[in-house]
Amino acid sequence: MPVDGCETVRRMGALLGYARVSTGEQELGLQHDALTAAGCLRIFSDTASGVLDERPELGRLLDHLREGDTLVVWRLDRLGRSLRHLIDTVTMLAERGVGFMSLQESIDTTTPGGRLVFHVFAALAEFERDLIRERTNAGLAAARARGRKGGRPSVMTPEKLAVAREMYASGEHTVAAIAAVLGVSRASVYRHLAPPDGLSAAGSAAAA
Repeated sequence: MPVDGCETVRRMGALLGYARVSTGEQELGLQHDALTAAGCLRIFSDTASGVLDERPELGRLLDHLREGDTLVVWRLDRLGRSLRHLIDTVTMLAERGVGFMSLQESIDTTTPGGRLVFHVFAALAEFERDLIRERTNAGLAAARARGRKGGRPSVMTPEKLAVAREMYASGEHTVAAIAAVLGVSRASVYRHLAPPDGLSAAGSAAAA
């Protein structure tokens, strides 16, 4: 699938780094060292572990980027929550005239080779979306077959929880939509998907 907005960006501005670790990890120093060695003038860092965790520093970085700048990460999974999220983010950057570099994978969208790599990634993301859709449909059928019909909202069964996680991780469904499809309350979705320290503001906003 072509990436319509993912054009080759000519680098003219600053290299700005982004680092992220999960709760309890101690890798920020390694990422910071690599980003500094790559020439990043400033590094934004988050500690976030799950799909519901907000990443305020990433938001500040995206606001800070200007045309000609390049966002640099140590590894691809530091930026994207999923392949689809990664592709969407890099495409959005390209539409703004901002490049993207991943040091471990030697990807640089300011070059023709980097653009080609992301065309391949986009095709893989579309394939992943189709697989998720198929698993979601199969999971829903199983969940409905085992769940109660009528009355108050049914409980979150293991099958429904698996479907909820797939739908949320895809980035294509709000919490409200997931709850409606599964036949459970939004509170039940929040309770089962939220990290131990509570649901993030990002998750709350997604339900609106």
